[in-house]
Amino acid sequence: MQWKGRRQSRNIEDRRRVGGGGAGGRGLQIGGGGAVIVFLIAMFLGVDPSMLLGPDGMQQSGSGAPVELTEADQQAGEFVAVTLADTEEIWANIFRDQLNRDYNQTTLVLFKDQTRSACGGASEATGPFYCPADKRVYLDTSFFTTLSQRLGAKGDFAAAYVVAHEVGHHVQDELGILGQANQLRQQASEAQSNDISVRIELQADCLSGIWARAAALELGTIEPGDLEEAVNAARQIGDDTLQANAGRRPMPHTFTHGTSEQRSRWFTKGLNSGRLTDCDSFSTQRL
Repeated sequence: MQWKGRRQSRNIEDRRRVGGGGAGGRGLQIGGGGAVIVFLIAMFLGVDPSMLLGPDGMQQSGSGAPVELTEADQQAGEFVAVTLADTEEIWANIFRDQLNRDYNQTTLVLFKDQTRSACGGASEATGPFYCPADKRVYLDTSFFTTLSQRLGAKGDFAAAYVVAHEVGHHVQDELGILGQANQLRQQASEAQSNDISVRIELQADCLSGIWARAAALELGTIEPGDLEEAVNAARQIGDDTLQANAGRRPMPHTFTHGTSEQRSRWFTKGLNSGRLTDCDSFSTQRL
């Protein structure tokens, strides 16, 4: 992916220079293998991390001492800002051409260790997520290392897929889909709620595929192998793969994001189509 020296988004809120400190409340009081499961499954939840970490989330109780950013930190921040700028350009065009309306951009919050959001605590354990309460994406760029080294999804376009997936949740929010789906989840049984969550996540995968298609055709920033990196990333964070990697037998009734096959297929669906109407994961019987 060609990203160095390109336009960066102004919608970046960089909190990485402020120390996070320890976590208070009930946020991370999960021990042993349970913490690993929560960490893996929460990575791509994309909605409200307090659903897994407890209603109090985490409180930022550290000294707030300035943190010096490394060269790797600086590069990661620039990479995210360029990727976010690409999503802004692409979704503005799609909203105009396919919906005849304006696209309202999201803000992306960069942090180290932990911070607070309107949806509760944000930390390395929650992974990247979109908070509809403040319409922001939250990202600790150390997740890119986890994605590459622990989850087997290497490459800068795999990391770009992470950003595009979370922006996909913002697109859902802009279209009114996310609010309706989350309201239905609150009124549903656990099994029904999980099914709705899977549909939310697969649609976000499809929307990120639409973004990848436009990046390839309109921006000319895609290099050989980039799209394969994104497909592989979608495959590596399927519920069945995450649970298996955490040493557990995959339990379909607990899935909240979809299987590896589903996630890669829905990404590819958006990639091949480029049309919002083809990303309707809520009216289909076959996910």
